[in-house]
Amino acid sequence: MLLLVAGCQLAPVYSGGSAGVAARGLASVEVGEIADRSGWLVRDRLRQRMGGGAPVYRLEVRLDDRIDGFGVRGDNSIIRERRTLRARFQLVELANGKVVLDATAAADAGIDVVTSEFAVVAAEQTVLERLASDVAEQIVARVALQMQGGQIQGGGAARP
Repeated sequence: MLLLVAGCQLAPVYSGGSAGVAARGLASVEVGEIADRSGWLVRDRLRQRMGGGAPVYRLEVRLDDRIDGFGVRGDNSIIRERRTLRARFQLVELANGKVVLDATAAADAGIDVVTSEFAVVAAEQTVLERLASDVAEQIVARVALQMQGGQIQGGGAARP
């Protein structure tokens, strides 16, 4: 049993703290502009976790933010909404424009539709903030995992 565990080569992504492979790699990523309010929220959270060093990569993100109604009362009014935030992101090497990571992230949440329009709008905005954080964390985790795993490096060269 010990031989099996020793051979699995599990390692914490953020081992080494700020001097670790993942942290150095994340510091080398600049985050491109992202359209709309949802884009501003996601970009803000990404910039809190990435960048700060000499940029080697640019993270390009395209979002799809949707609110769908479901659950209908007898008067055909909607009683529940689902807000979905999906992101397609690409990590592009600045030196040559090569895409080194192309992936997606998504999060969704339900919202009760009440009689107060103000309460519904406030709930939609609160949910958007939470979804933006969730999507940004997924993106950061995926980029850090790729860098830690050796598929891409903070120095800019992809490993074979």
